[in-house]
Amino acid sequence: MSFGEPNNPYGQPPQGQQPGYGYPQQTPQGTPPQQGYGYPAAPPAAPYGGGYPGAVMEMPGGVKAARVMLWILAICQIVMGVATMVAGGWVADQIMDRSADVNNADGAAAAVTGVFVVVGILALAFGIWALVMALKTTKGGNGLRISAIVYASLVVAISLLSLLGTNVFALISLVLGILIIVFYAKSDAVAWFKRNQPQY
Repeated sequence: MSFGEPNNPYGQPPQGQQPGYGYPQQTPQGTPPQQGYGYPAAPPAAPYGGGYPGAVMEMPGGVKAARVMLWILAICQIVMGVATMVAGGWVADQIMDRSADVNNADGAAAAVTGVFVVVGILALAFGIWALVMALKTTKGGNGLRISAIVYASLVVAISLLSLLGTNVFALISLVLGILIIVFYAKSDAVAWFKRNQPQY
């Protein structure tokens, strides 16, 4: 009996052939099974406040407050615009009634009316501008945020000029304009107005 012959059933297996060839290898105990193919792992949970398209995001408190201020300014400016134009007509009538020289009175009345009408139209334009921004705050994009900051900056500038003319009421619009700029420049306001833009 020779143990070195390749056909010997009691001999060593031939060199190069591994035991258990052709049979599936058994996983040692304690080793976790590998994940099979076909089903990918579950995606990680989205962070609070979004992280994926269509996420519901609550309007920040600062944006809500600035929107209320836009409503206040819009209403005040629209009322002031209409009142200014009406006042221009009333002043023109008073000039005509109290002047002895009809020709001069007519020219003065037209000039005064023109000034009042221009101021009234500007006030109406500002009021409508603020009204549109207040209405579109819920769905507007970053362009609306920038528009509101520009609007508030103009309100601040005009209010400062009015304060130089001892207009105490301009202090209210000055404070509102500054607050709108501050609230719309904050990071949570930036995130709110950019929430619907595609992320690259």
